Amino acid sequence: MSIVTVLIALVVCFIAWKVLTGIIKFGLIAVVLVGALYFLSQGGFA
Repeated sequence: MSIVTVLIALVVCFIAWKVLTGIIKFGLIAVVLVGALYFLSQGGFA
C-alpha cells in the first residue's frame, strides 16, 4: 500500500505544480510530502 500512497502524493504534487503559483505551490507540495511520510511511518493502511 505504500506505493499507492506515494502515487497519490505524486499526483497531488503534479496538480499543485500546474494549478498554483509562487510560494503557495512549494508550501503545498511540502505539506503533501510530509503528510505522506508521516502516513507511511505510521504503518500506512495496515
